Amino acid sequence: MLRSLKLLIINMFILLVCFLAGTASGQTLIFNTQDFSPFSYKIGIKVSGPCVEIVERVCEKNGFECTFKLLPWVRAQREVKIGQAHAMFAIGRNKTREDWLYFSPPILRTEYGFFVRSENPLQFSDISDIKGYRVGVYGPSNTSRSLEKIKEKVGNLSIDLRPDDESGFKKLSKGRVDAVFSNKDVGFALISKMKLENIRYAGKHRELNYYIGFSKEFNDKQVVDQFNIAFMELYRDGTIKRILGQYFMELAQIE
Repeated sequence: MLRSLKLLIINMFILLVCFLAGTASGQTLIFNTQDFSPFSYKIGIKVSGPCVEIVERVCEKNGFECTFKLLPWVRAQREVKIGQAHAMFAIGRNKTREDWLYFSPPILRTEYGFFVRSENPLQFSDISDIKGYRVGVYGPSNTSRSLEKIKEKVGNLSIDLRPDDESGFKKLSKGRVDAVFSNKDVGFALISKMKLENIRYAGKHRELNYYIGFSKEFNDKQVVDQFNIAFMELYRDGTIKRILGQYFMELAQIE
């Protein structure tokens, strides 16, 4: 009798483990992003780019069913906040976001800096270099908040907040702003896309990592942990580095 009871308990435990494993492997996740070339963009109807490829590989490793939506950034964030999507990328990490998001390990390394017109001799090395400048920036965004912090220190700096990345670079090309503060990779992608031949990169302000953010309210923490464990396995075996290398992007250093 005791032996039969033990066998029953063992069998029930095995069934429970199999059920949980099946549930995890069948997990469906919706990821929101924006038109944020060269990190994420559309080719035809397919959401593409290095961040998408990384997420796809992690989902494949976990057996997750993952879909992607490319939306205006305000809407993309709102959908994650109200539970119409599970996660969003590629984002910087800050205190406000930490209040409502779980974060992945850093998926890549990038930088913010200043772009100027070609005839401007600026070689940016300190925030005092752009004192008196009128600077375009996309926002509200993590990038514009960084520029606002620079303004607090410099004082004499005017911010031209734009609803998209392209308009700031167009204004710079026409001389209507003195500089644009932008992600370096995004800036070069826009310059190439819009064929702006009179703009150059003046220098780095700071480096930062980009992450995937998962809604705390609408995600099971165990699923997020499983996603992150699989990411780290792909990081250690070189898969993440190979994906980023195809796009000439920098791997984030994770200790």
